[in-house]
Amino acid sequence: MRMWFVFRFCCPAAQSNSNPEWEEKVLEYFRGQLKEKESLSWVPSLNDVPLHYLKPNSLVKFRCLVQDMFDPEFYMGVYETVDPSTKTNVLRCGKYKDVTECGVDLNSRNTVTAERQTFYCVPIPGESPWAKEISFLSAVIYSAFGNQARVVPSTSYVPSRQKRSYEEDDDDMDTQPQKQRESHTGGYTPLKNCFTRQETEAPSSQTTAPSDCSSHLDLNFPLPGERGPACLVKVYEGLDSFKLNDTLEIYGILSVNPVLTVLGEEKDPSSLLLNPSESMESPEEQRAHDPPASLVPRLHMLYARPLQHNNPLLPSAPTEDQSAFVSSFLVEMASVRAELLAYLTHVLLGDGLAAEYLLLHLISNVYTRRDVLPLGKFTLNLSGCPLNSYTERLYQIIQQLVPCSYRLSMSLHTMNSMRLVPKKDYVANRLVSGALQLARNTSLFLDETQLEQGQLDSSGVRNITALGNLISWQKVDYDFSYHQMEFPCNINVLVTSEGRSLLPSDCQVPLQPHVTPPNMEEYLTTIHMAQFTSQMNKFRVYLSLARTLDYSISDEVTKVNATLDFFRHASQEQDRTTEESQWQRALITNTQSGVEIKKYVMWNKHFSF
Repeated sequence: MRMWFVFRFCCPAAQSNSNPEWEEKVLEYFRGQLKEKESLSWVPSLNDVPLHYLKPNSLVKFRCLVQDMFDPEFYMGVYETVDPSTKTNVLRCGKYKDVTECGVDLNSRNTVTAERQTFYCVPIPGESPWAKEISFLSAVIYSAFGNQARVVPSTSYVPSRQKRSYEEDDDDMDTQPQKQRESHTGGYTPLKNCFTRQETEAPSSQTTAPSDCSSHLDLNFPLPGERGPACLVKVYEGLDSFKLNDTLEIYGILSVNPVLTVLGEEKDPSSLLLNPSESMESPEEQRAHDPPASLVPRLHMLYARPLQHNNPLLPSAPTEDQSAFVSSFLVEMASVRAELLAYLTHVLLGDGLAAEYLLLHLISNVYTRRDVLPLGKFTLNLSGCPLNSYTERLYQIIQQLVPCSYRLSMSLHTMNSMRLVPKKDYVANRLVSGALQLARNTSLFLDETQLEQGQLDSSGVRNITALGNLISWQKVDYDFSYHQMEFPCNINVLVTSEGRSLLPSDCQVPLQPHVTPPNMEEYLTTIHMAQFTSQMNKFRVYLSLARTLDYSISDEVTKVNATLDFFRHASQEQDRTTEESQWQRALITNTQSGVEIKKYVMWNKHFSF
């Protein structure tokens, strides 16, 4: 790739000290190139292309969540080697590398030690199959018709796909012919003739038992059953601009040297990895921090883009293209909303009011915090849900609408055994992930209809407490053994229950079905199958766009209508806490409504409790 050749010319300049600003110039070049839309498509993605199809030391990108941040490490930024044939000394650059090219002169006075930090990054937890599929199809299309710098896989390679799609999960309840099914599906299933990934997979369940790093290699995915490549990202600049749980699209140099596959005490000191601090690590820490590169490749960061969302149907960064896209979509936003509302009404068995509240929930977003109070969250408790498989099918439909989601079945066994809160492992010096370590705007579906009679143990009580704190304060208290550390989050929580939920919520809506289908699964499947892909994509764009749109409340409404209504209700001698809670819910509801229809005035009638 043309951009990678820059290093071939810049490194010699740095080694001879003839160009002390070479690093800054290289980074400026890459950042400038990667700001162009076409250049972004040139770079192959670790999320879409199998690792063995990517060239070592090439430029790649990775869409991920920062799961852990390791301690800073020292490496040889500049080192001197001795050519065994000519016996001449040559200065070499150690940046963006993991392994030296030949024997290092450890006695050289020209050796320069530098510092970098390592992030442990995983694919975005709970990323929906349709979002992965669109990204995957884009990679296939560009490989076939785009720039040939991208690695093109063999057409004979047909392993299994990342995750089963919603339609594949519903094979047992599908009553329509296969051809009709493929033509009406809202997902993307016909990929059997395309190449797919062979990926590592998280365990099917997470328990509270401590990890045994010596017995197996745990890739530390937050959610059970997740698949995808984990990656060790080496960061050289801008360390203060990143934080735990950030969602990023990272562009960097791929390093998969076979030497990195050798673990722990099996490493030969003569291999001279560029990180001299490795010898001070315990075996458990070394296994966690230096897993085989064939499973966890290294990525030397050149540039990283924070992801405001991970919907592949929308531009990912604020650009002129995004402004044009938003302007064009706003024209049909009202009609798309009406169609989406009708769709949700059918899904909720004809209950239009519940559909309105569900729509407000799906576009809710924590836009700011006042002290400890998160403003914009809208946790919905949908009570009175039919038993059996209704809630599971409801989640699968929501999963087809949002780019990130996870369903937590709140059975007694799950609550007592599952690890929800991340915990620090001081032996391996890593953060052991939990199911609540999620990306921003993830839709968390809590299925309380699965909760049966029994007793919660201490772990179950902690999990329920963690869910309550997440709902009320949009924060998760990570367990560092000797203390707890708060990490703010922005998670959309939907609770389905038979009666009123035992968890707190911003609004409880009893489901009042207007239809009683004899076969619930067939009914929901028929509704879903009636939606064409183009229509589903509009729904997906609408929900993501409504979350990210800016909004404002006019001074007239703020100073007159809102103030008068608040004092009018407060003067009725009701409980002050209840009044403030009602006021907050009304404000949130009207805020979301204002964003939803792209209006910047909240009418007086909306403030009626």
